[in-house]
Amino acid sequence: MKNEDVRLRELFFIFFKINMFTFGGGYTIVPVIIDEFSKKKDLIAEEEMIDIVAIAQSGPGPMAINTSILAGYRMRGMCGAFTCLFASVLPCLIVISLLYYVYSSVIHIKLIQTIMECMAGAMSAILGFTVFNMSKKALSKHRKFGASLLIVSILLAFFTKISTVLIILFAGLIGLIVFSIVEEDKVC
Repeated sequence: MKNEDVRLRELFFIFFKINMFTFGGGYTIVPVIIDEFSKKKDLIAEEEMIDIVAIAQSGPGPMAINTSILAGYRMRGMCGAFTCLFASVLPCLIVISLLYYVYSSVIHIKLIQTIMECMAGAMSAILGFTVFNMSKKALSKHRKFGASLLIVSILLAFFTKISTVLIILFAGLIGLIVFSIVEEDKVC
């Protein structure tokens, strides 16, 4: 299902702007993308956007780029995917190129070090906010099932030496099995 109402140029500038001015990686960009496409522009339903984010984080590579590609594909097919990919990568290339020339000459300044430490704290808060909102939305349908799977996954990650990748795959497999065998409205 494509959304032909949004132009490729508009998609490019939206993703370019989001990726140019949002710092901290994939999970800090998620609420901005959801806000832009689900709430402001009403191009993708919020639940569908959360599904896109879930798929994006399960694939290889940067989650922000994967989210951009999937959202672009959802709205305008392959042209939208390539447009959003380019719009998401270009700011990174610009910023990294500029930082390469500036960083080594200013990092010894105490004010710059303090600013970088404050940005790290702000990113932690944004990540916490994102996790809270995503889990609230994800647990809205099957609260007991989702919460129990979440708790078991956290306990396994903290108290065993099982790889996080295996825990994620195992949790996904459980969800796949439960929702393919049992009718969705009968899962708690």
